Amino acid sequence: MSLTLRYMRLADIQQVAAIDQSCFQPPWSRDSYIFEINESRISHMVVLDSGAHQPPPQRNGWRSHLSDMLRGGRPAPNGQGDIIGYGGLWKIEGEAHISTIATHPRWRGKGFGEILLAGMFGKALRLNAEFIVLEVRVSNAVAQSLYQKYGFSRFGRRRNYYRSDNEDAWEMRVALDKDTRRRFARLYDELLAKHDFRDSYSWNARPWR
Repeated sequence: MSLTLRYMRLADIQQVAAIDQSCFQPPWSRDSYIFEINESRISHMVVLDSGAHQPPPQRNGWRSHLSDMLRGGRPAPNGQGDIIGYGGLWKIEGEAHISTIATHPRWRGKGFGEILLAGMFGKALRLNAEFIVLEVRVSNAVAQSLYQKYGFSRFGRRRNYYRSDNEDAWEMRVALDKDTRRRFARLYDELLAKHDFRDSYSWNARPWR
């Protein structure tokens, strides 16, 4: 399996919506995904593709990706496999907001959620964000541990945030300062070495319709 991070396409919506349905209540509507992909000027939707018919994954680390970014990035591959997970990032002025992130239930526990998180972290850096914000269930200790690994800390508590059961959410955020960037460079290279994925999302410009 040759994993690829890439921008979400309209053709991905059926698979993405199925994952969403299995992970969240209420899930996003199909129209919401269409809007995020085609119309929203602040959205950067990502999928982790299983890599059917993809070129061999790149072994370049963070610093090589920075060089690629300055040269305009590499083109995204055209193939499509099964969608393992997806995420969404909104860039609003200096804030990058992770709007959603999920992995298909059968692929959980394999580190694929971290790849999605790292991709959106890199995209926030690419977009010159000053900090990243997200919300997470107060009961989701596993996700909180992953976010803390990347430097996120609790900023506030949002009461009754989740409509399905009125559970509270922690708002977590991380400032993209020099220490955070150094930590991310190390974690990204370690993650790339472990999973050998291709990143055609973080370093590439959004494909506008």
